[in-house]
Amino acid sequence: MPQITVDYSASLDDTFDRRGFALALHPVVGETISTHIDNCKSRFRRAEETVCGDGSSDDAVVHVTIAIMAGRAPEAKTRLAEAVVALVPRHLKSPEGVRISAEVRDLEPAYRRR
Repeated sequence: MPQITVDYSASLDDTFDRRGFALALHPVVGETISTHIDNCKSRFRRAEETVCGDGSSDDAVVHVTIAIMAGRAPEAKTRLAEAVVALVPRHLKSPEGVRISAEVRDLEPAYRRR
């Protein structure tokens, strides 16, 4: 916990500093929801094809999902999502034409770790 999943368009392979983003994100997560950054785990999933709206643009997509243990205040989740959306562009060579979104959600009660 937290489990961080970043889905991104294949067109961003050479322009999205994924490792740099994760290393910048983990302290933000730790501070915002009061957890140690060693608990943060990020994985990146490349989406071969993404389509936005009516498909008339070639916009790329970065969507970040952060799954955390239940019990955090909705305001903390909102602050974290806003911080993520603000952080992503700093790790893109050009954020123009990239649709950025974030979701912070609770892990299921059955979640276990080792």
